[in-house]
Amino acid sequence: MTVSVADVLADTAAQRPDHSALIYESEHFTYGWLWEQARRYASVLRANGVRPGDRVAMLLADTPQFPVVYFGVLAAGAVAIPLNVMSTASEIDHVLTDADAHFLVCASSLLAQAREAAEPGGTVLLTVGPGPSGTVDLENAAQDTAPIDDSAVREPDDIAVVFYTSGTTGEPKGVMLTHRNIRYNVERMVTTPYAFRSDDVLLGCLPLTHGFGQICGMLTGFRAGISIVMMPRFSGREALALMAKHRCTVFMGVPTMYFRLLDAVAQGAQVPRLDRVYSGGSALPVKTLDDVRSTFGCPVYEGYGMTETSCSVAYHYPGLTFHSGTVGVPINGITVGIARPNADRIDLLPVGEVGEIVVRGPNVMAGYLGRPDITAEVLIDGWFLTGDLGRLDGDGYLSVVGRKKDLILRGGYNVYPREIEEIVVGHPAVAQVAVIGVPHPELGEEVWAIVVPVRPEDVTSGSDREIIEWGKQRLAAYKYPRRVEFIDALPMGTNGKVLKRMLVSKYEPNASS
Repeated sequence: MTVSVADVLADTAAQRPDHSALIYESEHFTYGWLWEQARRYASVLRANGVRPGDRVAMLLADTPQFPVVYFGVLAAGAVAIPLNVMSTASEIDHVLTDADAHFLVCASSLLAQAREAAEPGGTVLLTVGPGPSGTVDLENAAQDTAPIDDSAVREPDDIAVVFYTSGTTGEPKGVMLTHRNIRYNVERMVTTPYAFRSDDVLLGCLPLTHGFGQICGMLTGFRAGISIVMMPRFSGREALALMAKHRCTVFMGVPTMYFRLLDAVAQGAQVPRLDRVYSGGSALPVKTLDDVRSTFGCPVYEGYGMTETSCSVAYHYPGLTFHSGTVGVPINGITVGIARPNADRIDLLPVGEVGEIVVRGPNVMAGYLGRPDITAEVLIDGWFLTGDLGRLDGDGYLSVVGRKKDLILRGGYNVYPREIEEIVVGHPAVAQVAVIGVPHPELGEEVWAIVVPVRPEDVTSGSDREIIEWGKQRLAAYKYPRRVEFIDALPMGTNGKVLKRMLVSKYEPNASS
């Protein structure tokens, strides 16, 4: 059996070639056009030495050229390596070297850092748009190049895409996803949880360099034949305007996007009519979920996943009974267990107990590129160790209580930050909060709450005590935060997750004051 991620676009282009796949700056791009352009690009790539299995890095913004290049690379049988457009030359160089990528496709606007990274190692630089003398411009060359007839034949376990992790705990690692990994999740997500209909319109505001935007948004959307409104840079007010203008029915976002949408609405922005919205990337506070549901008048479906699991593991979905504080149930065919943390084998725990979330199924990555040592640490007996702590209830619903590395050990007690955050964010003066453990000479760690206030101008010398008292009244004595610090904005990674290590580093020197 052969299978290719490129067929996601090819199949839909054959079925509905004249339907709008993308809407960008009010211009519509059909599935037929998109697939023909991708095949033209594949032809140019082949003419310039790209062979099946070659790794091709991509430094492109979220415009229609991203999927054209992406599917062109896959149609040529090569491996796509998407790079964040904010990457520095040294970060790009790390990926090119680590992945042994001999080709880099970049937008003309990003030539400076691309050339600085590519030239020392002899990486072949291809541009989309005008480039320096001697550089092939894919966009221009494709106009006079016949498209390939069909995409290259690939085996299910061939690598399709390599995503580089954000590297918050060290140098970024390349997550290898196979054609089988991606296609398996796409084929299931198109109906559960996303329940896409052929007339759906999705606001595509999630970065296509990340799995959530690329696999859950673009690939699953293309598989369903929907239209995607592209938004290269997110702002709450503009997102609301685009959704209203193009009559979007579906929105996908990470929690920070929902915070900005609610802020824009509070400032008077028009509220579009949506059919359903989905949240992932990190935990969406229950209070925020309720605010989104009441503001937009539609259901909010929260899910859980990570790059190593082809981005989705569990989700709420239409027709499933909503369980507050959970991320739904595992996607069909994917097994989720709760294992004893820090064990050298998989020891599954009973229902209701907290442990490390482990995942098994066709969606689990092939491994980390060139890192068999680290791969062996997280793939044990067919299970992937996520590094997240959670529990399963008697109905199979999964709750995520936090990252294993973020667990706070206070005086011999385990304190799970997410539980505390859910309580603190309920205070009317709190917009966002991150709970961290700061070293303490007697207790080991103390519980601190780092708070973004709703109205910074209202913060007084007694505001911290009010929030501490709020937690004290609602949490066990060992759980409530003993210290509150106010901050303008929480540090976020490119994946929308709070960088708690940065917060610990910032406040640790002040622990004794």
